[in-house]
Amino acid sequence: MQVGIAGLGRMGAGMARRLARSGHQVVAWNRHMDVAHEVAAEPENEGRVAAAEGIESFAAQLGAKRHVIISVPAGQATDDLIHQLADALSPGDVIVDAGNSNFRDSQRRAAELEARGVEWLDMGVSGGIWGLKIGFCAMLGGKREVFDGFEPAVRDLAPEGGYLYCGPAGAGHYVKMVHNGIEYGIMQAYGEGFDILHASDYDLDLAAVARMWQQGSVIRSWLLELAGDAFAREGNDLEAIKGWVADSGEGRWTVQDAIDHDVPAPVITLSLIQRFRSRREPDSFTDRVLAALRNEFGGHAIRSSDDKSS
Repeated sequence: MQVGIAGLGRMGAGMARRLARSGHQVVAWNRHMDVAHEVAAEPENEGRVAAAEGIESFAAQLGAKRHVIISVPAGQATDDLIHQLADALSPGDVIVDAGNSNFRDSQRRAAELEARGVEWLDMGVSGGIWGLKIGFCAMLGGKREVFDGFEPAVRDLAPEGGYLYCGPAGAGHYVKMVHNGIEYGIMQAYGEGFDILHASDYDLDLAAVARMWQQGSVIRSWLLELAGDAFAREGNDLEAIKGWVADSGEGRWTVQDAIDHDVPAPVITLSLIQRFRSRREPDSFTDRVLAALRNEFGGHAIRSSDDKSS
């Protein structure tokens, strides 16, 4: 099928490439057009990506019943792009928000677009910078019939069994929000565990420990594999990495929703608070592990240990 992708950052560019290499026709737009031209020119895409100059050209190059994936930062940038697209699209066309948006914003946007005849899907996406190679796990919300029309694309975006229709508008981003809250807790546990190993009286090879645990251990996971990669590349002390850990919003929203529903979530809540602490106190080894992991799976920027800013 033909799919438009607006926003070619780490995730958007990977989705454009994966769709094209799966045989779909992609029209790509980015605020800085050099990225769109770069993706379009890649021989692996076999001429299946067309770069569009401007939103009007972008919409015009898409055929009837347009499906447009947007992948831009959550918040005002998403609202601005949706408004631009809504002016250029026709009734029955579909906007798919693949950003890390708040599920309540997705509910609002779906209602606003419905009043204009434009359809909506929210698509929470996990996979980070590895999505091109292994697939993007996708959680979708919106009308079931709209999801059905988009399913040929999401089937090829995701690894086998790695996508789910979750329910009405907002449900996809809600499931992704809780996914990220869980991720906070798992990462914190790994960070603390490796901190204990690092502080012990034994001269342990942390990369070797991580790789051994990957072989049949009950705590094996992709995050653990990435921790091993970080130790192997950066060294046992992760000394070049500053333990300054950002949060991109989903952990806060998960904690707030837990409070709203009277659900005790101490592990996720404390994991979020520990990220706040990392920005005020001298960096700990636990925080270095978290910063390294965020870079490994998502390409999130890390601060050098020489960086003195708070």
